[in-house]
Amino acid sequence: MKDSLYVEFGVCRLAYDVSGKGPLVICVPGMGDLRSEYRFIAPRLADAGYQVVTMDVRGHGDTSAYWDDYSVAGVGSDILALIRDMESGPAVIIGASMAAGAAVWAAYESPDLVHGMVLIGPAVRGEVKGIYRLLMGALFMRPWGPAAWRTYYSRLFPRYKPEDFESHAAAIEANLKEPGRMRALRRMILASKKASENRLSQVRTPALVLMGSLDSDFSDAAAEADRVAGALRGESHLIADSGHYPHIDKIDDVVPLVLPFLERLTEQGAVA
Repeated sequence: MKDSLYVEFGVCRLAYDVSGKGPLVICVPGMGDLRSEYRFIAPRLADAGYQVVTMDVRGHGDTSAYWDDYSVAGVGSDILALIRDMESGPAVIIGASMAAGAAVWAAYESPDLVHGMVLIGPAVRGEVKGIYRLLMGALFMRPWGPAAWRTYYSRLFPRYKPEDFESHAAAIEANLKEPGRMRALRRMILASKKASENRLSQVRTPALVLMGSLDSDFSDAAAEADRVAGALRGESHLIADSGHYPHIDKIDDVVPLVLPFLERLTEQGAVA
């Protein structure tokens, strides 16, 4: 991972790195992952002429562990703060899993700063309730929480894993063993996504929705992709034989969809 840059929030700080020059693209990882989640797509976007910023979300990576809010709204507010700090927006946000909800929240709150979204395996609706809430909370308790998450993380790649999968998964597990990070992950898992769900139909930002056909986080991945894209009046694509992270396990299928979307925004003047 590159050396971190930081945006300061009093006693908390948000870690990120930058590569390339051009229109701004902010890459936001899913919960329980690191900004190196974007290690395959970020170089390709930078080579294509974009300034690519990858960030660690609250409680993860090199970002501070302890925050008072781990919801999509909290992460969304960090994205907007980072765009403002970069002073080179507006930006396109690429958000995976719950980070897609954060992107939706940010686009609604500050449409002048967010002129495009790529939502990957978007977890933008609903909340954990009842017995499932209790089970999820118990499953990821310390001291077994980091190892349990690593096992769960492996399930996100049902057919293909990158060559560096084990080293990346080990880095995630090691990070989660640091003080406060499993607490942050549990709170993020249990946080409601109503803040993004309630804004979906009100967002006017151009959106590209990408979903793996084998994404086990959804009972019907294709239907969920169409549902989210329909609410946003965007476009959706199902990535065959991919899991929750098609930008990792099917990168060669994803880049030809993302780059034309970014190019269209540039041609339309949506990206400065």
